[in-house]
Amino acid sequence: MKPSLPGASTDRRTLLRLIGLGATATLGGGALAACSKEAGSKGTATKADAIRSVLPTYKPAELLKPDIPGEGPIPNGYLSYPRELVDAVTEQPGRGGPAIRTMSPWWGPTPPTLGKNSYLAAVNAKLGVDVDPSLQDGNLYADKLNAMLGARDVPDILSVPNWEVDKIARFSDAVKALFEDLTDHLKGDAAANYPYLASLSTGAWEYSVWGGRLHAVPFPTDGPFAWALFHRKDLLDRAGLAAPTSPDELYQLGKQVTDPAKGVWAFGSVFDMVQQFFGCQQTWRKRPDGGLEHKFENPAFAAALEFTAKLFKEGLVHPDTVASKGADEKQLFKAGKILMYQDGLGAWQGMQSEQTKVLPSFEMQPLPVFGTGGSQPVIWGSEKPIFFTFVKKGLGKDRVEELLRVLNWCAAPFGSREFELREYGVEGKHFTRAADGSPAATELGRKEMGAQYTHIGGRVPVKVRSADTPNFAQDYIGYYQKNIAQLEKDLFAGIKLELPANWSKIIQPTDDKIRDILRGRRPLSDLEAVRKEFLATGGEEGRAFHEKALADNGR
Repeated sequence: MKPSLPGASTDRRTLLRLIGLGATATLGGGALAACSKEAGSKGTATKADAIRSVLPTYKPAELLKPDIPGEGPIPNGYLSYPRELVDAVTEQPGRGGPAIRTMSPWWGPTPPTLGKNSYLAAVNAKLGVDVDPSLQDGNLYADKLNAMLGARDVPDILSVPNWEVDKIARFSDAVKALFEDLTDHLKGDAAANYPYLASLSTGAWEYSVWGGRLHAVPFPTDGPFAWALFHRKDLLDRAGLAAPTSPDELYQLGKQVTDPAKGVWAFGSVFDMVQQFFGCQQTWRKRPDGGLEHKFENPAFAAALEFTAKLFKEGLVHPDTVASKGADEKQLFKAGKILMYQDGLGAWQGMQSEQTKVLPSFEMQPLPVFGTGGSQPVIWGSEKPIFFTFVKKGLGKDRVEELLRVLNWCAAPFGSREFELREYGVEGKHFTRAADGSPAATELGRKEMGAQYTHIGGRVPVKVRSADTPNFAQDYIGYYQKNIAQLEKDLFAGIKLELPANWSKIIQPTDDKIRDILRGRRPLSDLEAVRKEFLATGGEEGRAFHEKALADNGR
């Protein structure tokens, strides 16, 4: 958000990096446990038909016909920026009440706060109520979120990344105790009061249901793929090196380009993408007998682990990645200190735009998705939203409706003045226009903007050509169109899973053990012990839970 999250530096700029969350204690046994001592501890699975009954009626709100129509979960593409914009919201959403406190993640320098930020002032003037954002370091967001939920002290609007949700034991208890039930405000035709929330995809809304009730506004993904493996195409081209087309070629390329004496290593984090190259599922897949197999039980996982551990052992991975969970791989990639790393596709346009100003020849591209030994790769992903936006419980009907109107404004589509103000700020101050009419951020814009409004509101994702990224829309959508057939089928699409507490508790500790094997701190042979411990301490419970969810839905 990942994430970025404009375009997706506002939309997914670092977002999908899985970061650590040692977060089970607060929600597992703290203040929230008293609210519902056993509720949710074994997990629940809301059936697909029950979820559909509480969803908003979908009504698209496309202002401009796309140049490259998206298909299914692939966003629309536009090859020019509109010369004339329209007003998407005709009634000021705010009523001049108290400031709306928000909290959302950000993966960059912290912008100035309310009262010291002309971007916030400009947007708030249009809203008719002050939004007072608290931007928190995305890499440490789990800690802040955990403390906040445990203390039961939440802001009026809270943005929660999807990958944090599954790692927090008893998160559903927090949702029911602390956040507003939005069902009656948004179910069915009631969503017509908020037309741009109604224009968000049904696939994104399906994930926003807890306990059979609608509790969040989704921030839809700008494409279903979880990761891409990016490479510095400009540097490889300069060296006369072709992009690899197999894991063996990837390894050989890594050996060619790594030169510690010059401060250059081939790789940052790549393990999630390597698993996909080896054909390993993201979590579960069906066995021939109809039961479920976890990826740790798939030989493809062991092969991917062995391959990636070899990259670490032979010194092909940057030392910062070896030493920590949270190396700033974006900066290493920009500086040419690593030539390949995995990130969410939302990181692409923002980084390309930013770095072109520094180095005009800079070009990042995702590597082709390839298999090994003649087998097909799989691509992980789903329509799961990047963020969920929650409204504080107990604010009263009028205030909740005001907040929903603000979120509706924040979801205004491409082609509107609201979209431009939200994404780029004020012309002449936060952005200037290129000859083709597309906005280009100024220094003040980069300083003052941190997706303060984008990350709290859902929006229909689009990909737009700009003067500094002239080929991006075609490249982005082309990558999806080329590879969408490899997208792994989501066995649980349309089913809302509130995961068992024991399952949530084992995810991060197991990830840590796998990380130690990758880095050579534990031998590869320890995978069998890690697998057995995983299954014994919550994995088998998770298997039974997921198998029952499928059976209950006739799958």
